[in-house]
Amino acid sequence: MKIVIILGVLLAPLLVVAPVVLAQETVRGQVTNLPVPRFVSMKSGAANVRRGPSTSNRIDWELKHRGTPLRVLAEYREWFRVEDAEGEGGWVHSALLSSLRTVLVQQDMLALRDGPSEGAAALAHLEAGVIARLATCQPDWCSVSVEGYKGWLPRSGIWGVAAEE
Repeated sequence: MKIVIILGVLLAPLLVVAPVVLAQETVRGQVTNLPVPRFVSMKSGAANVRRGPSTSNRIDWELKHRGTPLRVLAEYREWFRVEDAEGEGGWVHSALLSSLRTVLVQQDMLALRDGPSEGAAALAHLEAGVIARLATCQPDWCSVSVEGYKGWLPRSGIWGVAAEE
């Protein structure tokens, strides 16, 4: 404990405390109790993205591709607030979403490799916008399958995987 005296006046003792680092608590969805944010994918071929969590809310836009990866940001009853790779978001009914993990290729002509390195042989080259099924990830690479091919994509060229995964 440190006592401070300024100009002959005794001030309240100051307690010197080492900084405390608190572990960041995982936020969980109020409906599913799953981590939020998290990634899901489109189960259906089309879904309305609404301004709020109800069919009475205005439709802002429509998702049109089965398998599109989406980030869940919030849950309310049977509705999930999601965003896509471009940061566009809104509310989608949970029945239209799947826990199946997919990623979106963002780099045009991205090489799908037979191993997790730049030196591995290219099995195919994927156009930007291709959706691939996610298997697992390492720090810089993710194992995926697409159109009968299985291989590795660099994280830097895809969207749909959190940094800590």
